[in-house]
Amino acid sequence: MIVEQLSLVDFRNYAAADVALTAGANVLIGRNGQGKTNLAEAIAFLATLGSHRVSQDAPMVRDGADAAIIRARLAHGDRRIVLEVQLNRSGSNRARVNGAAVRPAELPRYAQVVLFAPEDLQIVRGDPSSRRRFADQLLVQRSPRMAGVLADYDRVLKQRNALLKSARSRSVRGEGLSTLGVWDDKLVNLGTEVIRARLAIAADLSAPVVEAYAAIAGEDHHPELEWSLTIHGADSADEGAELDSSPLGTGTVGPSVDEIAAAFRQSLVAKRSQELDRALTLVGPHRDDLLLRVRGLPVKGYASHGESWSIALALRLASARLLRARSQLGDPVLILDDVFAELDADRRRRLAGLVADFEQVIVTAAVQDDVPSVLRAHTVRVVAGTIQEVDDD
Repeated sequence: MIVEQLSLVDFRNYAAADVALTAGANVLIGRNGQGKTNLAEAIAFLATLGSHRVSQDAPMVRDGADAAIIRARLAHGDRRIVLEVQLNRSGSNRARVNGAAVRPAELPRYAQVVLFAPEDLQIVRGDPSSRRRFADQLLVQRSPRMAGVLADYDRVLKQRNALLKSARSRSVRGEGLSTLGVWDDKLVNLGTEVIRARLAIAADLSAPVVEAYAAIAGEDHHPELEWSLTIHGADSADEGAELDSSPLGTGTVGPSVDEIAAAFRQSLVAKRSQELDRALTLVGPHRDDLLLRVRGLPVKGYASHGESWSIALALRLASARLLRARSQLGDPVLILDDVFAELDADRRRRLAGLVADFEQVIVTAAVQDDVPSVLRAHTVRVVAGTIQEVDDD
């Protein structure tokens, strides 16, 4: 897949912008704060329906505007497809494919993008929500229907939390909670599908992560990843609590749908009193964590800066290779957003060699010399939200 043309209206610092890109390597050059990352963010949004920098869409709408528009012409071999999404500051987003209205959740069927960025360190060093976001965005790209499942789960979760809050305020217990059972059923059905898909993605990533890490770091530190599941007794670290030292989550597809659903229901029953006291749903994929290890130790808290970068890059590169192996769209577009400035010379060289054979690579950098020469085929210069100059080296 190749992004041939990107057009923006009222997106971030762009009142309007049009950027032509080519197959192979493209470099977006400009000082910090000029809008390079905004271009990368816009392209990635079409594939992931989210930003790698913010959890809400409103910050991507230019100040003073009610909506932003991202439009891109994609090439899948000889076929051309135009995708468009309107991000509304309030209300639901809208999308079009070749001019026909579709649900935004349909866009990942036509676009696949893997984005590397300095924020990726939060995947390995941040709280569990960063790792869940990484996994879920990959799920959506591999199976676009999961966007609807995740959205439905979030909606049910909010409704269930609202009911728990209402029950706490009215001191309702026992038979007065009959309505909660309806939401429990919906939460378990949707949550089981999310958990099952996440376990599968972790299993499929395991081998590619090992290979990618060794290629980037030049060493084999035995990277591992597995899910720590709240339905199996793990505690979420989202609110400052430590995870169980022996999580019962698994990195394999292992448990059946029925087994996951049964464990989910049992956990909800066991946590019912605590949930009513706190007016929060304490069990489910919204509180699970993807545990990452190198050399048998958790990356978070134990890995060096270089090891942390290597595992973050390995996760992205493994994702790209996973999508490449299973996609009918061709290679995913690879975006390296201000990554090379963060890496030593050896890791720069290794990373460039690993991505150079993808159909399209887009690199952003403040200093052109930070980018290995193999990735400098086509250059776009960005100055204060304008595309000032385009040249080919």
